[in-house]
Amino acid sequence: MDIILRHPKERKSKCTLEPLRKREDLRFHTARPGLDLDASGYVVLAADGEDFTEADAGKLLLLLDSTWKLLPALQRCLSGSPELRRLPLWLETAYPRRSKDDSDPANGLASVEALYAARRLLGRRDDSLLADYHWRQSFLQQWPD
Repeated sequence: MDIILRHPKERKSKCTLEPLRKREDLRFHTARPGLDLDASGYVVLAADGEDFTEADAGKLLLLLDSTWKLLPALQRCLSGSPELRRLPLWLETAYPRRSKDDSDPANGLASVEALYAARRLLGRRDDSLLADYHWRQSFLQQWPD
């Protein structure tokens, strides 16, 4: 089962993952002080991670859900030996972002886009993840089929 670790300041009303909360293939956790989540054996998305490879197929995902500014606090909750992977640089968000302090990287994705992309790169394509995502068509147009 894949894990979503959400920062407590992440606004549920704007969160693109909220429609997926009742799915049985995802487990949601909210970070809290002192949380120690063993990420060993999980793929964790990281800007400085390695590229996905065919050897990653079928692995489980641990997705960190927060703003870029708050991401380091979530990363501190992880222990063990996660496998850090980065998404392809050609992927662009379809979500109309508005960063007040320009802290979002140019290739940053909405959380649901990142979840979809990572699972697809892990060999588990599931278009139903984007069923409630308003910008799904624009996002999917980037993918070569």
